[in-house]
Amino acid sequence: MMDKNQVTGLLLIMAMLLGYQFFLAPKVEPEKAPEKAKVTQTSTAAKVTTVDSVALKAAAGDFASAAIGTAQELVLENKDIKVVFSTLGGKVKQVLLKNYETYNSFAAQKKEPLLIFDEAFDKITFELPTTKGNVDLNKLYFNTSSKGGVVAEGQTQKVSFILNLASGQSIEQTYTLAGEGFLLDQDVKLQGLDGLLKNESVKLNWLENVRPTEKDLTENRKATVNYLLNEDEEFDQLAETPTGSKEESLEKPVKWVSFKKKYFLSGFITKNAPIQKANIVATANETDSVNIKTLRANMDLDLADLKSGKGNYQWYFGPNDYNIIKNVAPGFGKNVKLSYDIFLPITRYVFVPLFNVLETVFNNYGLLIIALVLIIKFALLPLTYKSYVSMAKMRILQPELNAIKEKVGDDAAAQQQAQMKLYGEVGVSPLSGCIPVLATMPVLMAVFMLFPNLINLRQQSFLWANDLSTFDSIANLPFSIPLYGNHISLFTLLMTVSSIAYGYYNNQNTPDQTGQPIDMKKMAYITPVIFMFVMNSLPAGMSFYYFVSNLVTIGQQIGIRKFVDEDKIKAVLEENRKKIAAGGVKKSRFSEYISKQMKAVEETQKAQQADPKKKKK
Repeated sequence: MMDKNQVTGLLLIMAMLLGYQFFLAPKVEPEKAPEKAKVTQTSTAAKVTTVDSVALKAAAGDFASAAIGTAQELVLENKDIKVVFSTLGGKVKQVLLKNYETYNSFAAQKKEPLLIFDEAFDKITFELPTTKGNVDLNKLYFNTSSKGGVVAEGQTQKVSFILNLASGQSIEQTYTLAGEGFLLDQDVKLQGLDGLLKNESVKLNWLENVRPTEKDLTENRKATVNYLLNEDEEFDQLAETPTGSKEESLEKPVKWVSFKKKYFLSGFITKNAPIQKANIVATANETDSVNIKTLRANMDLDLADLKSGKGNYQWYFGPNDYNIIKNVAPGFGKNVKLSYDIFLPITRYVFVPLFNVLETVFNNYGLLIIALVLIIKFALLPLTYKSYVSMAKMRILQPELNAIKEKVGDDAAAQQQAQMKLYGEVGVSPLSGCIPVLATMPVLMAVFMLFPNLINLRQQSFLWANDLSTFDSIANLPFSIPLYGNHISLFTLLMTVSSIAYGYYNNQNTPDQTGQPIDMKKMAYITPVIFMFVMNSLPAGMSFYYFVSNLVTIGQQIGIRKFVDEDKIKAVLEENRKKIAAGGVKKSRFSEYISKQMKAVEETQKAQQADPKKKKK
């Protein structure tokens, strides 16, 4: 048995051995094996680079000398946009809009400028038709001596990228940016390449993966491709659908092609020879919340233009704002869907100029909308007044209309005939109340078309709505109601309540109409409810406009009612009755029409009584 000293000695010996092993013993050099692996890895990388270089040069054909290089970036910007270029392809790599931001960054109150073009998602490629196959300029390295920088207002600045081959052979791409605005000029010039190129079109392939910039994902997915045919300046587009895929082959020359999003626009515009033909595609990526839609335009450009130095084009990267884009190119303003053609004069020459003027007065767009309503409603006041007076006449005649109904019973045809006779006797047209109301319909329809496409309201807050260009939501529902959605818009509810209130007030001042298949008084309550479902996901600014419009209309009618003396109107009707009966007053066109119709009916009835065989079965 070992004593304490032996145990202590053994422990010390073990400690010494362990200490020697870890601190003093010669270490085995492990570097050689990894070094070998490192050399192998480097060798492999070099081999891959060599293979890639060979492949790149082979793909570049006669342009092989430009297939290898180092990409450098160059920035050119003005007060509105910032454009990043790359010497790889001499191309636009990124375009940033300085004064706009996405909805997500706006909602998070973290200002992040909006990228309208980003090479990580989007592509613009020029392909030259060489004798050895098409060569993509984006894969060739250009040289530049340009410095870039910030362009002062009122000035322009250019950046140029040159690819030199053999003596006298070159490709030059020059971009020009003004001190303000969203237009970027691109001039492409081919020199001395006749022996290398085939007499075919230059391919311009443009692809954009649309990212969401607005609150409503469905509206974001309605991005589409617009274009203008060159010969007849006919504007057209792929259908704005949030699902599926749309494609079209354009065989006629095209002046410009644009990728239109909800409120932003990218456009390619030709200055000289038009696009010879194009294939355009819009595909919704329904399961992707990042790249929600893919837009594509494969275009054929005239090679002769590029050879002669006339390869002059423009790119528009900016807001889809009618005031900005209307003068960019012929028909380019049609990228903003102001209205249907029938209502276009109202939106173009009334609402848009009014907005421009009111924007100089009001900073708050809620107050601007109130001012807009007041101006429109008071401009239409004469029609509102005329409609009210017509309804007052019908109310005065209501006792006589009721007497006719009691006399003829349920015979609708006889009721209608007797009513028309009464209207003719007093010189009243029942249509005179409808015509002023119908005259205001184009204004309501113009608002319905304009507001969803009006970028002026984008990210403008008012009361509880932080963005008047999209729906306001005071509560999110745990379920989705068909045709309504999964949220509650308070402005839409207020609009609905005011519409029902207006319908109720109007019904109190409108006489009952006999012989109608639909009870119009009930429709005054049903229609606003139906409209509520339509409006719930539409812009809050539009619902607010209709809400204020209803309130102003009710106020106008209350004021007119106090101003109009119905006793005087009754006296005028009685005087008309006497004068018309005596033949002292020339009948109105409506009264003459009624008289002719009444005589025709009476003659038909007499003929049927004289010859029973002519009676209708």
